[in-house]
Amino acid sequence: MKEFVLSGGGFGTRQIDYEQELNDEQRPAVMDGDGAALVLAGAGSGKTRVITYRVAWLLDHGIPPERILLLTFTNKAAREMVGRVELLLGVYPHGLWAGTFHSIANRILRSYGSNIGYGSNFSILDEEDANDLIKLCVKQLKIDSTAKRFPSASVLKSIISYRRNAAITLQMVLERKHPHFLPLLADIVRVSDLYEQQKKEQQAMDFDDLLTILLRLLTEQPHIKEKLANQFAYILVDEFQDTNVVQADIVHALSSIHNNVLAVGDDAQSIYSFRAAEIRNILDFPRRYSEAKMFRLVTNYRSTPQILAVANSVIANNDNQFAKELVAAVGNGDLPYLVPANSASQEAQFVVEQMTTLLNQGASYSSMAVLFRAAYHSQQVEFELMKRGIPYEYRGGMKFFERAHVKDALAHLRVMQNVKDVMAWDRALMLQPGLGLTTANKIGCMVARCNDIDEAMLATPTTGAKAGQGWEGMRRIMKVMLTARPSIADMLRAFAGSDDYHAYLENEYPNWQERLDDVEQLAAFAEQYDDLAAFLDAVSLTADFGARVDDPSKPKRESDEDSVILSTIHQAKGLEWDTVFIINLSEGGFPSGRAMDEEGGLEEERRLFYVASTRARQKLFLTYPITAGYEHIELRQPSMFLSEIPKNQYEEVKLRYGGDWSNMNGRQSKVAVARGQADDWDEPTIVLDPSGETLRTTVPSSFLRGIDEL
Repeated sequence: MKEFVLSGGGFGTRQIDYEQELNDEQRPAVMDGDGAALVLAGAGSGKTRVITYRVAWLLDHGIPPERILLLTFTNKAAREMVGRVELLLGVYPHGLWAGTFHSIANRILRSYGSNIGYGSNFSILDEEDANDLIKLCVKQLKIDSTAKRFPSASVLKSIISYRRNAAITLQMVLERKHPHFLPLLADIVRVSDLYEQQKKEQQAMDFDDLLTILLRLLTEQPHIKEKLANQFAYILVDEFQDTNVVQADIVHALSSIHNNVLAVGDDAQSIYSFRAAEIRNILDFPRRYSEAKMFRLVTNYRSTPQILAVANSVIANNDNQFAKELVAAVGNGDLPYLVPANSASQEAQFVVEQMTTLLNQGASYSSMAVLFRAAYHSQQVEFELMKRGIPYEYRGGMKFFERAHVKDALAHLRVMQNVKDVMAWDRALMLQPGLGLTTANKIGCMVARCNDIDEAMLATPTTGAKAGQGWEGMRRIMKVMLTARPSIADMLRAFAGSDDYHAYLENEYPNWQERLDDVEQLAAFAEQYDDLAAFLDAVSLTADFGARVDDPSKPKRESDEDSVILSTIHQAKGLEWDTVFIINLSEGGFPSGRAMDEEGGLEEERRLFYVASTRARQKLFLTYPITAGYEHIELRQPSMFLSEIPKNQYEEVKLRYGGDWSNMNGRQSKVAVARGQADDWDEPTIVLDPSGETLRTTVPSSFLRGIDEL
């Protein structure tokens, strides 16, 4: 390892007192981070502080900015870190190399790409450009994408991308992710090869190319590798647990001369394997860099000791990890609350009622978040928020009733209810191959002249051969739905299970299984309704449910941006809230049933729970429904993660039923809390009244301290 003489002369205008401004865990990583070093930064432990102070320390001790490389995963993170360095030093560090892996790769390739056949003026394809080029390749190869149920351009792009980032073969990708496409392997390989050829001929790169071609440059041109590795005296990598194989190899190549690489991350927060992130990169760091130092940051400045105890207990069950235990720097708080609910609707009711209580106590909307493993878990909470006029922001996708596949299903129901609904016909018909908007509208206008859906199914619109095939596909879907009448839920399940729609989703979307889960959730929700018109009205009026009404009895919002956050756990990483609700902690829900079938899947699910629970600063609610469905009741066991939490680390809340105890679904029930009725109950208890009237009762626990009558 080459040595540097640190002058200690100071870089900026501000004198930094590193001894005082860093804690005992952070200080060694900043001041003694030379050589290969792994900083295991637990949730809320100040990893950004360590990185920025480390950069400031290097600059303050004579390392020129242009000899420091800081790699991040978002441009926002890079800007934030450089901004903090400027504040620390009192001067902007001009010349510092800081940015995402992709932006740094682009910068290097603009200078050195000619060594492997790329000029400095190469183009970068965005996702839409890449998909368009793949469509062109399919067309040039004369592959009949309709006859063979061939994957769409976006699915092909995801397959090719995963193959490159995981450094595996296309066959391995299909075996792992898309086994139903294995019979099409030869054609997919042809498309992939032509896609690569076309990009090279057009002097264009997609985002994956920026990384793979940079690695190729470093591998095939040792003099370029030596020049760059010599330039970057110090390399710092943020979120190292999220790197893929290609990124880890790039870091290794660029640090090959000075060996000064500081990798900062938390193996317990590695949750992006679906994007080809490789947890072995961080776990094997000490083996790849044989003399690596290891620093542990375990002091958490975010959450109460009670919340951290739950997170520590669950993550301790993982075998593949660096053992560590978060320690709280803040004072004691309430125990996390474990809340079994009879159904998803009552779970949602409980969550929103607790939000209302907190709002009445002065909390803001944006201080609360509902986190979930999969997007379809949010539907009941969304509907409850809409009914109560509570504003919310959805992260990790679109709001439930705005999702394309939910609208697809509803369009098919709409034409059954109103055969003259041409817009619904247009949407439903355009799902069929060979039908564009013009032809779909032509067919829709023809069948809209019928008196009812049964008559429409007998119609034979005058169209061309391809359009005729599309109409037949539509009829097949509608016929299986019609046989399921009058149950709305059964019609929706027939729609989702039809060969035509199932094939459409598989071919069009990489996340087709999640979309089917959404339709199933819609079907479960529909079990509450016997009348199709009433169901469609309820769904259509959700926008009105969400409208803000000036009601003096409702808590006021601080601003237009002040909304409750609903988020998938993946999207919540790096964020924090005062109160967090983790919902649907039931068997098959969280951990995900599909993830359990994958190698390493259970441990990643456990890491997801760790991430979710450590988003909470003051209050944590763990909820799950005991049953699923309405007419077709299915019992659910609680998540295995809940059994991994010692009973003395949480307080269980039992939802008790008032009024008609035989109504175990508690439809239209309303939660209310007051004083004076349940002093003999030894557990926190909420009384639900199935009739919808407010019950007055008492919850004698710190769980609901100071709550007034609702």
